[in-house]
Amino acid sequence: MADWVLKRTAARVVVLDQYGHTLLLRAKDPADSSKGHWWEIPGGGIEQGETSAEAARRELFEETGIVDAEIGPCVWTQHSKFIFAGWKFDQHEHVHVAWTDRIDLDTIRPGGLEMFEAMAFGGHNWWQIDELLASEDAVLPRRLREFLPDLVAGNIPDSPLDITHIDPNITF
Repeated sequence: MADWVLKRTAARVVVLDQYGHTLLLRAKDPADSSKGHWWEIPGGGIEQGETSAEAARRELFEETGIVDAEIGPCVWTQHSKFIFAGWKFDQHEHVHVAWTDRIDLDTIRPGGLEMFEAMAFGGHNWWQIDELLASEDAVLPRRLREFLPDLVAGNIPDSPLDITHIDPNITF
């Protein structure tokens, strides 16, 4: 495992279709099978010169192939520390909301995954809010179930809400 920490700023995106369903990616840590799987919103590091909205659009394409989405405002922020593929991350995230017409799950194809992402992602699903709230599967962001219902209902905050969840198991 890396003895140094990758500090970065990232952009993520909550993708909603016209029915209020949320697109989540099924993921696992390719270096640690003991973590099991989880469902996460698309996203990743912001590249030099990008705004968070531009990075959200790029990451959405890279991880799902979706190009026809209306990228909305940053609705949430969070500070996240995690270990993925043996690397330690300390990142500040800007989470945007985006809207798109329903895309058939069979036609969702990533547009450019990094090696560890290709090993980590194992499918995707449009989640209806009640199904997601009833599910016991892990989700990222960890507080997604708490804050997602407002977005699905069309309640966009005037300024981003801090949804940081401190994981006591991550101590670096």
